Amino acid sequence: MHFGLLTDIVLTLGLAIIVMFIFYRFKFPAIIGLLLAGIIAGPHGVGLISGIEEVEILGEIGVILLLFAIGIEFSMKNLIRLRKTLLLGGSVQVLLTIVIITVIAYYYKDNSIQEAIFIGFIIALSSTAIVIKLLRDKGELESVHGRVLLGILIFQDLIIVPMILLIPYLSGDMAESGQSIWIIILKFITIILFVLIGSRYLIPKALFLIAKTQSKELFNLSIIVIAFSVAFITQSMGLSLALGAFLAGLMISESDYSQAALGNVLPFLHVFTSFFFLSIGMMLDISYVLANPLPILFFTVLVLSIKTLIAALAAFVLGYPLRTVILVGFTISQVGEFSFILALQGSSAGLLSPENYQLFLNISVLSMATTPLAILFANKFGRRVMKLNIPDTIRFGYANIPESTVASMEDHVVIVGYGINGRNVARATKHADIPHVIIELNPETVRQEKAEGEIIFFGDATQPEVLEHAFIQSARILVITIPGTGEAVRIVGIARTINPKLFIIVRTRLVHDLTAVYDAGADEVIPEEFETSVEIFTRVMQKYDIPKDEIEALIDDVRSDGYQVFRN
Repeated sequence: MHFGLLTDIVLTLGLAIIVMFIFYRFKFPAIIGLLLAGIIAGPHGVGLISGIEEVEILGEIGVILLLFAIGIEFSMKNLIRLRKTLLLGGSVQVLLTIVIITVIAYYYKDNSIQEAIFIGFIIALSSTAIVIKLLRDKGELESVHGRVLLGILIFQDLIIVPMILLIPYLSGDMAESGQSIWIIILKFITIILFVLIGSRYLIPKALFLIAKTQSKELFNLSIIVIAFSVAFITQSMGLSLALGAFLAGLMISESDYSQAALGNVLPFLHVFTSFFFLSIGMMLDISYVLANPLPILFFTVLVLSIKTLIAALAAFVLGYPLRTVILVGFTISQVGEFSFILALQGSSAGLLSPENYQLFLNISVLSMATTPLAILFANKFGRRVMKLNIPDTIRFGYANIPESTVASMEDHVVIVGYGINGRNVARATKHADIPHVIIELNPETVRQEKAEGEIIFFGDATQPEVLEHAFIQSARILVITIPGTGEAVRIVGIARTINPKLFIIVRTRLVHDLTAVYDAGADEVIPEEFETSVEIFTRVMQKYDIPKDEIEALIDDVRSDGYQVFRN
């Protein structure tokens, strides 16, 4: 038995574990750790492995599973909820980036127009994996800029499908084989019909029969076979494996078995996508880096700058305030993981020269590595910019939300953020006939709620003018329900300055956020993880028939220990 591949896998994954562990300690993205491990293990590094082609094959399986998982997670509900951000913001970001990068690439070293357009494709995409993870870790996935970023990233994930379809046309393979753009369109229509029929009739019935057996092994095998079968069909049609995998996931996404399928695929996904990023790192030529440090650095800065400005413009076109615009721009300035998939296919089709491919790899790795620093810089830069004398149209956004007809309010509740918590507070105050006013940063939500008679304003509550517009100076209570602790701290400080007698209640995610919010001037802070744990152990005690007064005494003890400022 030949153990060469097994040795390569053990050495490569062992090195990846060490590098990723170090990166985890310094809070760098795991993808960068995998790329670096690939660089070290590859032929341009220390040459730890010999079976590079086998690792690349394992990486291709990772690509299939990655796009399959993306297809499963794609939800029509999310599409509808984020339709304006997705269609308008996403198209502005992607199309403008493609146009500008194409022009630059065309005049740089006389690239052909086809190669220049393809370079525009791969640079236009951002890293969904890195951005979503960083936002989730910071608790900002449901924040205003988080929702904008999610909409743009979903559009990027979808636009990769037509990009893949256009690769043969750009490379000239269609022309050589006698095929035209009409054949591509016909194939696309055929695929759409296949997906519609499969997702409506074939897949749900097949999975129902398989699920009835209650065999996990049979279900898991069936999911994998569906993914690879559809991928094989699309490849047989002259398209790509990645496109087929995405469509297979899409066919399962609307069924009752989508979450079970995703849960079963994820363990395989994480392992095989690791091989994909490792194989990408192995292709990076260290000698090219050492020979061209200045061009690499120059083009990395250029790409980051262009993508920041265009993404910021997309958020501005959607009508969001300047601070949200800045956060969106810096957060998705990197090159994404799907760009690697496109680049591999384009390189195989002759759309990317070896030199441009090496330059792309270096730009991608550097841009990904700078993402955590870019987000940190965006927050500080945003705060400084907002202190400048800027026109209100730019400062507060182009949302064109109509002004409220309310002349003034007093002794009311100001609610910042109209998510689930904000809606519940508003519903409770309305039921108790307590006057309230809402501040929300989503213009669509503001329009809808205003049309239903809600007193709601569009604006960034970190700005004193917005709080004063909600009559914070005469309010009795301020309730802050937004997910970002940093934003909450700034709002508390501004509100306390305007109205020293104001009673301020803040919702946070974590217990360790308590000190910062209390120091800013909050009266009560409710950390979600704390209250969740209290509710859980209350339910446990009830199931053991512990008397109600004892449970309440225990809750008081726990709260007094966690909320020291509440002690009598």
